Amino acid sequence: MGKVTGFQEYDRVAPTREAATTRIKHYGEFLNELPAQELNNQAARCMDCGVPFCQSGCPLGNVIPEFNDAVYQAKWEQAANILLSTNNFPEFTGRICPAPCESACVLGINRPPVSIEEIEKHIIEIAFEKGFIKAKAPLIRTGKKVAVIGSGPAGLAAAAQLNKVGHEVTVFERDDAPGGLLRYGIPDFKLQKNVVDRRIDLMKEEGIIFRCNANVGENVEISTLLRDFNAVVLAGGSTIPRDLPIPGREAKGVHFAMDFLKQQNKRVANRAVVTEDIMASGKNVIVIGGGDTGSDCIGTSNRHGAKSVTQFEIMPMPPQMRTTNMPWPTYPMLLKNTSSHEEGAQRAWSVNTKNFIADENGNLKALKVVDVEWEIDANGRPLSFKEVEGTERDLPCELVLLAMGFLHPQKEGLIEKLGVELDNRGNVKASEHTYQTNIAKIFAAGDVRRGQSLVVWAISEGREAARKVDEYLMGTTKLASRDAIAYA
Repeated sequence: MGKVTGFQEYDRVAPTREAATTRIKHYGEFLNELPAQELNNQAARCMDCGVPFCQSGCPLGNVIPEFNDAVYQAKWEQAANILLSTNNFPEFTGRICPAPCESACVLGINRPPVSIEEIEKHIIEIAFEKGFIKAKAPLIRTGKKVAVIGSGPAGLAAAAQLNKVGHEVTVFERDDAPGGLLRYGIPDFKLQKNVVDRRIDLMKEEGIIFRCNANVGENVEISTLLRDFNAVVLAGGSTIPRDLPIPGREAKGVHFAMDFLKQQNKRVANRAVVTEDIMASGKNVIVIGGGDTGSDCIGTSNRHGAKSVTQFEIMPMPPQMRTTNMPWPTYPMLLKNTSSHEEGAQRAWSVNTKNFIADENGNLKALKVVDVEWEIDANGRPLSFKEVEGTERDLPCELVLLAMGFLHPQKEGLIEKLGVELDNRGNVKASEHTYQTNIAKIFAAGDVRRGQSLVVWAISEGREAARKVDEYLMGTTKLASRDAIAYA
């Protein structure tokens, strides 16, 4: 490394943020860039470990010590080339990834880990600024056509890789604009959509065709798809949300989180919202679910001007530091305080919602909740819970957002009509090694195959599925596997 003692000399420093009191008045990103010297110092903290666990912690196998060294030496084009060799979209992961690479960082054993995610974002943004990122259309086309169903991170990654080796790729998206979760699931204050558009425009320049408002199985015939394309990649995501079927569920004011978030993203983009408005303005909002989607609901509710925002989680409060059950370098399930929590929210753990209470007009007015106690096994895993006597209470609430995760992909329509097999969780059954379904020319990647997961895993799945599609079409492939790149 350029500075072998950097990890001893410099502390971890995060970029400054716009104050919470002002950033909740808009929907733009609010993180400032690190100054050049500070970025250099942060890259210098990388120790170039003999065994870089950060690479194995990253689902993409990003070659992290090498790009950190290039950043330290201000070799920005080299840094970008190293990063892009494993990650098609570092501008996305550099903003929204929970950074499992940092959890696996060797420095993180007894000190704050290297700021890998922040360095990654700076590499790609500086590369765009300096003009290093240009459309690169393939010189030779293979004559093979591939359809990618879904334009989220898995679909985009598969499309980019397949196009790179010369196949003609068409991406089908049922929404009015490409991006999937990136466009309509993640709020603009975490990922502005001009960042998504910038990448989509590049992909179009490279020859990828995007067909929006194209719901395969509905307004696009499956028979046409199977006839016109040599291979099909299913990358539609895990879109069926987990419900809370308790008394009063039909009350007006109980909504799925993604319906709420999608509407706001459309408003920010000046796109029509055709369903009934879901607004938090002036309301007591309760978010049920403690993950990132719940956090996004908090940030959006505060920007709407909610009267109060409370987040419930039925599970116990996570620990703030690793326990013996979460040893390094595994990804630890720790208490996470996001930027949205900083903006204002009450949080409660081990709370169970018993029923929704509506007024005489059917409008939600309160929740009946109760505290619970969990039985924990020897490995620290919750087994079962019981109600705490005397803690049942009604909480005033006019809007509930259900953010409890997703079950499986939508089966009605495309999946049902295709006749692909499903696994015991309701996901599309496809080989872990070939990404191939029971129908030879149909492949699956991302959440539609492995279940709800991280954006970085979706990109990894899309890349690996593309490699197998190329192999299926050509008998061999020029696309290197994750391990071949990361450990070359």
